[in-house]
Amino acid sequence: MGSFSIWHWLIVLVIVMLVFGTKKLRNIGQDLGGAVKGFKDGMNSADTTKEQIPQSGTATDKTVDVQAKDLNK
Repeated sequence: MGSFSIWHWLIVLVIVMLVFGTKKLRNIGQDLGGAVKGFKDGMNSADTTKEQIPQSGTATDKTVDVQAKDLNK
């Protein structure tokens, strides 16, 4: 009862093709493929941008030197 046979999946596929049509399914597949490709390109460009950012030499460039005042005086 837990798993379906190949015949169940073929019947489901035929019903989906009858309801949506092959042209609409093809368009959905192209849209999904374009979205995945765009996501991959975005991830690659983010990695490239991260490598292009110049890093400062030491961590002391980011520290701030301050003096604390005693408020109780």
